[in-house]
Amino acid sequence: MNHSRSNAGAPREPDLPPYQVVLSETDWGSLETPFGNGEDLPEVLSRLLTPDPRVQVNALSELGEMVGHQNTVYEATAPAAMYVAGILTHPAATTPRPYRNVPIRAALLNWLASTAYDASDEIVGRTEQHFPGFLAPGTIVASFRDLRPMLYRAVSPFLRDSHEDVREAAVIAALILAEHPAFAEHRDHLAVHARSILDTSGNGHNQRVAQKALEAWGHDAPGSEPFLEGSWDWEPLSDGRSYLEPPF
Repeated sequence: MNHSRSNAGAPREPDLPPYQVVLSETDWGSLETPFGNGEDLPEVLSRLLTPDPRVQVNALSELGEMVGHQNTVYEATAPAAMYVAGILTHPAATTPRPYRNVPIRAALLNWLASTAYDASDEIVGRTEQHFPGFLAPGTIVASFRDLRPMLYRAVSPFLRDSHEDVREAAVIAALILAEHPAFAEHRDHLAVHARSILDTSGNGHNQRVAQKALEAWGHDAPGSEPFLEGSWDWEPLSDGRSYLEPPF
């Protein structure tokens, strides 16, 4: 496998169910999506394991619309995220994207990061100002946020991946998921990865995520521009169709 374990491990419980169990035991038809229910999700999720990278990328694009339309967390978002996290170690995740020598695993991690951000402290805090009770126990968003330790455990082995795109995507996902209180003792370790993003990444959004995490955890971010409130708007995950075309 093209990954190594990180010292920034998450709590051992609960374990992430095998992706096959998530797929077969979830009552997808009973779960809300922006376009009705999730009865079509098993077919879309299964296509993520197709060895054809074009099929995989299109499936990830469809998934983003079906469970993350307009950056919203739906009932079907949580099991979909568990499935994606569960296939990170699958051989199909090593398939290179079309025209790019980047494993599909990087796109899966980016999708998890974007989805986790939609339920992050930043977004939830803004929403709560306008919709009190938005984060009450048992709500859709609160239930999704409860999965963060489980999702972190799936992401953390790739923090030191040999491929820089996979490594960076894993770091960004981990920084967002590590807002969960269970990870307070791991944040010094994650701060090292965050500083690496500031030093080496050419992605402005990823740099902002890293800087925001360092500031929230009381760490200095030397050499970075001051963070401007209101300027950190995470772009929705690319629909992936650009991956199907040669770069120009």
